[in-house]
Amino acid sequence: MGMKVGLGMDVGLIGLGRMGRGMAASLVRAGHGVRVWNRSPGAADGLAGVTPVASAAEAFAGDAAITMLADDAALRGVIVEGGLLDGDRRPGLHLSMSTISVALAQDLAAIHARAGVPYIAAPVFGRPDVAEAGALNIVAAGDPEAIARAQPLLDAMGTRTWGFGPEPHRANAVKLAGNFMLIAAIEAMGEAAALAEGHGVTGADLLDLLTSTLFASPVYKNYGGLIAARRYEPPGFNLKLGAKDVGLVLSAAGAAGVPMPFASVLRDNLIEAIGHGDADKDLAALAEVARRRGRPA
Repeated sequence: MGMKVGLGMDVGLIGLGRMGRGMAASLVRAGHGVRVWNRSPGAADGLAGVTPVASAAEAFAGDAAITMLADDAALRGVIVEGGLLDGDRRPGLHLSMSTISVALAQDLAAIHARAGVPYIAAPVFGRPDVAEAGALNIVAAGDPEAIARAQPLLDAMGTRTWGFGPEPHRANAVKLAGNFMLIAAIEAMGEAAALAEGHGVTGADLLDLLTSTLFASPVYKNYGGLIAARRYEPPGFNLKLGAKDVGLVLSAAGAAGVPMPFASVLRDNLIEAIGHGDADKDLAALAEVARRRGRPA
């Protein structure tokens, strides 16, 4: 992943949350020209090498535009309701990297096709520190020729691009399936830790054993460490966003006629955690639901 001197692309990036900032830094480091716009001003402060622009339309231009927004409403508001596809200066392609619903992904693919702007869904796996390091796993689907043109950008932001065919929404289905498994892992660790604690074993000792042996994988190790330490702030990915994602999982499952009973349980437990005041804590705080139930005040 060395510097791509002389091969830099002209890129607009819309959305400078913690993930977007890390992605912008990775693009700059790889030699691309990066214009940035965020709905709230000041988001580009302290971000070296980028060019802040005054409107979303100025960012939605050049060789490629990248969107990394919080949810369906934000993406629809900026791209569709904001009329960006009606403008004169449209980008060579649009890389949509947000975690959004399958239904919106299908709508956006059709809207972009009518506008003549290639649309690639490219959601990512990785927390903000992984984005900052340019080490994301990127799930891409869309027109193969457009993905090939976007590859230098994908290579700057990720260690690997995983292709899932020509229909963009398939990448979003993969992202939602992955997030479901991640949240289910947190729930499993929370329940297992509560069981151990009910018999005089600390959750930390149990999780140290299991995440070093049977479950020695990144999700279990990273989230297991947070659960063991009960360290839920600052959040890498907050619980409220996790609840949003499980809602998207259930919508996509319903549309495909696929029952997901575990996802329904996760949704209810996330709602309980939010009701308890944990919305802005790390997703790992879901483990506290099982702990509280097993140790009622």
